[in-house]
Order: sequence, then structure tokens, then C-alpha cells
Amino acid sequence: MSTTPIDAELDLMLKRELAVPVNLVWRGLTEPELLKKWFVPKPWSISDCRVDLRPGGEFYTVMQDPEGNKFPNSGCFLEVTDEKRLIWTSALVKNYRPAVPATTSDKECAHIVMTAVIELQPTSSGTRYTACAMHNTPGQRKLHEEMGFHEGWGTTITQLEELLKQEKAY
Repeated sequence: MSTTPIDAELDLMLKRELAVPVNLVWRGLTEPELLKKWFVPKPWSISDCRVDLRPGGEFYTVMQDPEGNKFPNSGCFLEVTDEKRLIWTSALVKNYRPAVPATTSDKECAHIVMTAVIELQPTSSGTRYTACAMHNTPGQRKLHEEMGFHEGWGTTITQLEELLKQEKAY
């Protein structure tokens, strides 16, 4: 069960039961070389990834579409509780510096200000994964949902589970 209070007007939630142990899911969430393999829906890819796994640490990815266009994303970790809880935000960058607001008016490229809360709980068959994307306005929540939050985050967590099942030697 999630320990994060949910506001239906502002938050999006995804819950899954994963058939891999918590320690592997944690590694998949926090190790750059593993993140590059699953963090965006295929055929998109991650061309660069940096993870400074500590409160105030950087969470940086560069998403690349099939045409080669790159979309950098910077964030800041707020909470890191080993194998249990991971929180980061796009409102801040490393060392809690405020992020530069997006200047584009293109809806598809608009910067979504959010805080992601990922919670992991061991189960008898693997891991209960709960993700909450918290937004600052109902409009930001709606934009994120319309951009495919449930499909995209659902696809990527399935990709992570499949990767970890194949690579149990990690």
C-alpha cells in the first residue's frame, strides 16, 4: 500500500506486481546502464543517463526518438530509501537548484513539472511497485495523462520486468 497521500485532481498512479525481487527492481531503477535499457517505451531510447543517488543528487536522462531527436530531462532526488522508496522531481535540478522553466509553447514538448514517488514492497512472488506522478496543477496532470502517462509508464515498467527476468544474474 502506498504511503503517499494521493490527490485525484493532481496525481497519476500506477501499480504493478512484478515477478522479480525488490533488490533487482531497485537496481533497475537506480543504475544508469540498466535504466538505459528500459526507461522509455521502445523504439525510443536513452542515450545518456546520470544518477547521483542521494537527496540533492542529479537524475538526468536524454530521451532519443527513432529519428534521432534528443530530449534532455534533468531532475533532483528528494528521498532515497534503499530498496523501498525513491522520490525525484523535475522542478529542481542537482543540489536543489530550481529548474529553468520550459520556454516552448508546443504542447507535445511542454515541460511537465512533477514529482515522482516510487515505492517498492516485497511480496511472496516478487515486488509490489507503486508509482505516483504528482503535479502542481490540474492542467499539468491532464497534459501528462494525455501524453500517455498510463500507457508509457506501464510499458516501461513491463520492459524493466522483462529485462530483469532475462538478466537474473545481475
